[in-house]
Amino acid sequence: MQARTLMVQGTTSDAGKSALVTGLCRYYKRRGELVAPFKPQNMALNSAVTLDGGEIGRAQAVQAKACGLEPHTDMNPILLKPNSDKTAQVIMQGKVHKNLGAKSYHAYKTQAMPVVLDSFQRLQRQYQRIIVEGAGSPAEINLRQGDVANMGFAEAVNCPVILVADIDRGGVFAHLVGTLELLSQTEQQRILGFVINRFRGDIDILQPGIDWLEQSTGKPVFGVLPYLHDLYLESEDSVAVQQSTHQADTFNIVVPRLPRMSNHTDFDVLRLNSGVNIQFCRQPEQSSPADLIILPGSKSVRDDLAWLKENGWESAILKHLRYGGKLIGLCGGYQMLGTEIHDPLGIEGQPGSSQGLKLLNMQTTLGAEKQLKQVSGTLLMQDAVVQGYEIHAGLSTGEALLNPLIIMDNGEHEGAIADDQQVLGSYVHGLFDSPDACTSLLHWAGAKKIQAVDFNVLCEEGIDLMADTLEQYLDIPMLEQACDAFS
Repeated sequence: MQARTLMVQGTTSDAGKSALVTGLCRYYKRRGELVAPFKPQNMALNSAVTLDGGEIGRAQAVQAKACGLEPHTDMNPILLKPNSDKTAQVIMQGKVHKNLGAKSYHAYKTQAMPVVLDSFQRLQRQYQRIIVEGAGSPAEINLRQGDVANMGFAEAVNCPVILVADIDRGGVFAHLVGTLELLSQTEQQRILGFVINRFRGDIDILQPGIDWLEQSTGKPVFGVLPYLHDLYLESEDSVAVQQSTHQADTFNIVVPRLPRMSNHTDFDVLRLNSGVNIQFCRQPEQSSPADLIILPGSKSVRDDLAWLKENGWESAILKHLRYGGKLIGLCGGYQMLGTEIHDPLGIEGQPGSSQGLKLLNMQTTLGAEKQLKQVSGTLLMQDAVVQGYEIHAGLSTGEALLNPLIIMDNGEHEGAIADDQQVLGSYVHGLFDSPDACTSLLHWAGAKKIQAVDFNVLCEEGIDLMADTLEQYLDIPMLEQACDAFS
């Protein structure tokens, strides 16, 4: 028996597709069903490492958690990680396939669909229900030919669709009706109805609009979901980085907002700490004086390193260190701390080498084989447990590694701390997620009054809140009946 499948598409990016899929996954898990998430194609610089050693979009890893599952590469068979505005690294079923320009990938989508269907069919054989997330909007006319992300996939597997729109953006009825009008007749028939997301105010005032929408389209509104001020779910989109508001007596962290910054969720646990003010800045002069500077991960390390220097960050960092400030480099940011970065194969751009910031005595060589693994170990500074994952296309060597930051459970050493104790670096994403590790690192950096957030608890609370909200505000019995009628 094949799994029951429902696809969630949105009128725009960030309409609430990921959150809705996450909530539905947890709802059906609570009912005792074997449920799995699926996203045919994802474009994101935030990714996660799966148990089978592959790479998928971070949102699907969160959705797997909502299902009580370990993330698997079949849950997101195509991942596009932008290298620039016009090119992206194509990851298929968890492994790097090739770099392609936008035009080349558009032509390549006919080869992507069999990969998507292969993963989907495997999930169908293992689970009772699959909740599918679309990408962007199904009404992007220029992307319709060969589509694998939205209606192209839905038609290929013959699954029903619900359409979600964000009323907080404004124009929700235009978004829903306009999206519907731009679809073909068979695609319109596939849409069961609508979900209105992030509503604030009196539902009675909205009701006339809902009545008009249902009469005009002949499709029901399954629910109006409230704006959840306390909801935390990890974001997969780098532009969703939120700026903290500076308050007196807080510990001030500054993060250069690199053009190709990746895995910004590394900073969520810091941003959510009431004792921390975190600022993501393009220019050094835009920030308040920093207690700690953190260089984030990067999809194009040498290009982002050049940008860092061109925008005055190198001199700002050196001044920060002269005045006793602390500096952490994560993944690509860790590589930047070394003396040189070599890319002889042109893995992330033009082949060549770049001088690093020369703050750690090490050098990095990018290679064709990307390092992908889940890791756990102990911070050597205070015996705090660290759990996370590594995603990087480089190996670092040098004397700096003789003074490691972490000893892994397998006995390997990871990361480095400078002799002067002012600079440290690590490849581990999720370095701050453990409360003990976060507290230890912030104490090292000079923070005194810190009560670290338990990130795992926070994630579970966000997933449960989304599921509770759907149970209260979404007419799931009506949705189930519509799904039954479609099939």
